[in-house]
Amino acid sequence: MSVAFAKEESAEAASETILPPRPIPDRINLVTEAGLSMLQEELARAQEALEAAGRLEDVNERRRQSAVPVRDARYYAERVRTAQLVPAPTSNAVVGFGHSVTFRRDDDRVQTFRIVGDDEANPAQASISHGSPVAIALMGKAVGDFVPFGQGEIEVLAIS
Repeated sequence: MSVAFAKEESAEAASETILPPRPIPDRINLVTEAGLSMLQEELARAQEALEAAGRLEDVNERRRQSAVPVRDARYYAERVRTAQLVPAPTSNAVVGFGHSVTFRRDDDRVQTFRIVGDDEANPAQASISHGSPVAIALMGKAVGDFVPFGQGEIEVLAIS
C-alpha cells in the first residue's frame, strides 16, 4: 500500500469521525443535586472513554473510537460549567423547580412529574424539564389551581 493511499484513508476517516456538537438548550441550566452528580458522572465517563480510545494504536480506529467521547466530553464539560444548583424546595405552597406535582388533565388522566433540569428530565421516569410546556404552566401554582393548558386546563392536585 502506498503512503498516499494511507493518507487518503486517514483523511477520509477523520472527516467521518467529526460529529456535530450536541445541542445545548438556550435556557438557564438549572440542576438538582442529583442532576449535577449525573452531569459530573457523564463527563467522567466520556473522559475515560476518550482516554481509552487514545491508547489505541491504529490511528483510524482511534479517531472512530474518539468521536463520541470527544463530543460528549465537550457537552458535559459545558453543562457542568454552566450548572446552577438549585437547593431542594423548602415549601410545598407553590410549584417550583425540584417539586413533584400531581395534576389532572381534562381527560381525567392523573399524572405526577418532578420538575428538574434539561439533562435530568426523563418523562418515562416521571421527571420533566423546567422548560417543558407543562412545567412552565405549573410554575407558581398552588394545590387546587386550574391552569390553562393547550385547548383545556389542568388542575393541581398535590405538590411535594
